[in-house]
Formats: sequence, structure tokens, C-alpha cells
Amino acid sequence: MRFTSSQLHVIVTLGFCGLVSAADNWFVSPALPAIASGLNVAASAAAVILSAYLVPYGVLQPVCGTIGDRLGRLRVLRVIVAGLAIGTFLCALCPTLPFLIAARILTGCFAAGIISVAQAFVGNVVGHENRGAAVGLLMGITFTGQGLSSGLGGIITDLISWRAAFCCFGVLALIALAGLFTLREPVLTLKTKSRDALNNPTMPTKSSSHISEAQKPFLTRALRLFFGPHRAVFLTACTTGIAFLGIYGFMGTFLSERCGLGSTEAGLIMMLYGVMCLVGGALSGKIGASGGPLRVIAVGETSGLIAVGALIAVSLVGAWPVALLAAGALGMGYILVQPTLVSLSMDADPTQAGLCTGLVGLGVFAGGGVGSSIGSIIVAAGGYLGLWIAGGVLMILQVVLGGIALRRFMRKN
Repeated sequence: MRFTSSQLHVIVTLGFCGLVSAADNWFVSPALPAIASGLNVAASAAAVILSAYLVPYGVLQPVCGTIGDRLGRLRVLRVIVAGLAIGTFLCALCPTLPFLIAARILTGCFAAGIISVAQAFVGNVVGHENRGAAVGLLMGITFTGQGLSSGLGGIITDLISWRAAFCCFGVLALIALAGLFTLREPVLTLKTKSRDALNNPTMPTKSSSHISEAQKPFLTRALRLFFGPHRAVFLTACTTGIAFLGIYGFMGTFLSERCGLGSTEAGLIMMLYGVMCLVGGALSGKIGASGGPLRVIAVGETSGLIAVGALIAVSLVGAWPVALLAAGALGMGYILVQPTLVSLSMDADPTQAGLCTGLVGLGVFAGGGVGSSIGSIIVAAGGYLGLWIAGGVLMILQVVLGGIALRRFMRKN
């Protein structure tokens, strides 16, 4: 799939914004031991800062997506990226764990809309026929940051401190904000069409029905979309977040405790996650063209199971090189599944694309926060091996039950 230079500029610029929002959370994973030591708490207790960012990051995505639909996506993006930068710098100044948790919640609230609003913006720019490939590339760039930040954050943490790492990612957020001022809102968006219909009573009845829907209370519209005909897409997003992001969040600490690796070594291994996100994002369009979206999701889920198998092997034998396979397979799997769900969700109601993509973000990232919380309990009770086994069981259920639900959905649509 080839894009025009202006379309590619939009995708790369918004991808970098997403990259910063993903990096801002996930560099924390290999830095957790240093953060825990600096704040005089146990590493398992400090893990709550992962959920403190991910839960609001997921929960508020539909809200931010809806605001973007109504007020203009570029305007909203500029505000929330500025808030992300401010929140990240605040994290560097926190003296205690409670203050850091509060700062991470604040940062997650601002960052919440970056991905959902960016996805809708890109979909608006490239059109329906190129949407899947564009969103795949956007998310590939975004979650390259998730992997690369692990290595960069680990190196900065080891060489200077975890506080310096937060400052560095705050600077990246400011750079992303500057990039947004090189973009313009599309001349004609679905939001604009709906506004025109409000001012023109002669518009077709179908447009009037969309406007009536848009005027309903937010929660009513969100629930109707989430549990409507596209519910298989949104529910699969939930299990994807719990399984994939829940597992990824513990890899840094696992490599440190089980294999004796430092923040730098663990972070460098986890960088392969980001590399494979970029590769997977570039390949998703080709896989989809040959086998459709269900093939893309199936390949991604299979890759996730390979990652779980590799982590189980590391737990049993303690050989860290096998973790390279786990990180790469997990990145490839995630980036094939999540953007495909995003693309499918936009068809639920094209006039509310921001809300649709936000609901997928809610499922994935709130699911990741829930996965991190449940993972802490499992690790405390049964160790990391129990966590990997639980994640593998959930992925198998997603392959079987989720696959059946998605196939039924595709036949109806």
C-alpha cells in the first residue's frame, strides 16, 4: 500500500505522538526495580504505577474520541499532548509513591485520547479503502515506542536515574507537540458533514438519523456501540489488552529477578518488541489483502501464543536469550490484532469514528491495566510461571471463542 507524501506525513507525525504516549508508560517496566528502590518500596508495590497510567488511558479514550469528533481532532490532540508533557515532567519530581501514582493518573488522563483521536484522524485522511493499512502503520510506529522506550529508559535509568528518564520522555512529548502544528484539520470530515446536515434540513434522512444518534447522551451512545452488532470486536479488544499488555508489563521485572539482568539488559531485550511492532504494522496490510482481517487477527494470536511458550521456557530454564523470541513474538502478535480491531470498529458508525476507536482503546488499555493488577496477584501467589500459564490460557480462549464470534460477525457484515 502506497500513500501520498501528505498522507504519509500525517501518519508519521501522529504515529510519533502515539509513540511518545506508549513510551511514556512502558519504559517504566524495566525501570520498576530502580523506582521501587528510590522510593523505598517493594517492586511488586511499585507495579501499581503501570495500572495508574493504563486504566485512565483506556477508560477515557472514548470520551476523548467523542470530544475530537465534535471539537476537531487536531485541536484536541494539541491539548492532550501538551498535558502529557506536563504530567511526565511532574512524575520526575514526585518524592513518594502516592505522589507518583497521582501523577501517573493525571498523565494517563491527558494521554488517553492520543491514539483514538489519531486513528480517527488518519482514517479520515486516507479514506475507507486504505484505512486498514494506514492504521496498521500508525500503530506500528506507535508501539515501536513501547519497545524502544524499554531499552532507552533502562539505559537512562542505569546511567543517570529514573527521574532523568521521565524528563527525557517529557522532552519527546514537547517535540511531538511541535509536530502537530505542522498539520491541518482535513477540509471535509464526517464531523463537518454532520454539522452541515444540522444546518440544512434538506439533507437525506440517513444523515438526519446519524445526527439524532450523535445528540443522544454519551453513555447511551457508547453502550449501544459497545454491545451492538460490533460487540465481538470490542470484547476481543478487552481480552487482547488483558493478555498481551498484561504479560508485557511484567517482562522487565521478570528478566531482572529470574535471569539477573539489569535495567539496561532487560530493556534492550524488550526493544525487540518495538522492532517487531514496526515490522508487523508494515505487514498487516499485506496479510489483510491476501486473507482478510480475520487472517491478520489469527496470525497475531498465534504469535502471542508463541511468546507465552517462550516465557514459560525462560521460567523453567532461566536462559535469557529465549526471551528475545518472547519479546519479538509478543510485539508482532499485538500489532496485528489491535489495529485490525480498530479498523473494523470504525464501521460501527462512521459518523462517530473517534468514539468507535476510543472504545477499542478502552478495551485494550483498560484491559492492560486490569491485566497488570491481576498479574500482580498471580505473581505474588504462584510466581511468574503461573502468570505466563494464565496468559496462555486466556489467549487460547480468545483464539477459540473470539474467533467464533468474529467469524459470525464478519458473515453478518
